[in-house]
Amino acid sequence: MSITTGDAFPAGKLLRVGGNGPEEVNTNDLAQGRVAIFGLPGAFTGTCTNAHMPSFIRTADDFRAKGIDRIICLTVNDPFVCDAWAKATGAPDAGIEVLADADGSVTKALGLSFDAPPAGLFGRCKRFAALLNDGKVEVIQIEDSPGQCSVSAGEALLEKV
Repeated sequence: MSITTGDAFPAGKLLRVGGNGPEEVNTNDLAQGRVAIFGLPGAFTGTCTNAHMPSFIRTADDFRAKGIDRIICLTVNDPFVCDAWAKATGAPDAGIEVLADADGSVTKALGLSFDAPPAGLFGRCKRFAALLNDGKVEVIQIEDSPGQCSVSAGEALLEKV
């Protein structure tokens, strides 16, 4: 069962590259303030790189103007790939944090794990966008297909803020 409006964001650990290598980010940190979070199947993949991330880069300032404290991208990749992809897309310049769900445990707890064997994707995150308020889901929009980026785009989520 997928996470839905009113649910608490699941407890878990994500990773990012810090000054001394990988460091944990507890999802409880997402329980503070208003957070826009979007999940995607994989760094350096077509729709993720050419549509999903750019939609949040374009709208980052608008989210902040509407009181969103953090913008986070969640992907089932290792933290080094996430760091390289974030830099390649310009996410840090837009204030977007790209966090690795390296083992997919948070994605599974969200009920958003999927496999796409023809594309070589296993245990990946369905494409989604959500608004969290003190750790509770206010809005969640999940794409029907991993190749789509419409209801999960930054502009679509921004309309719900």
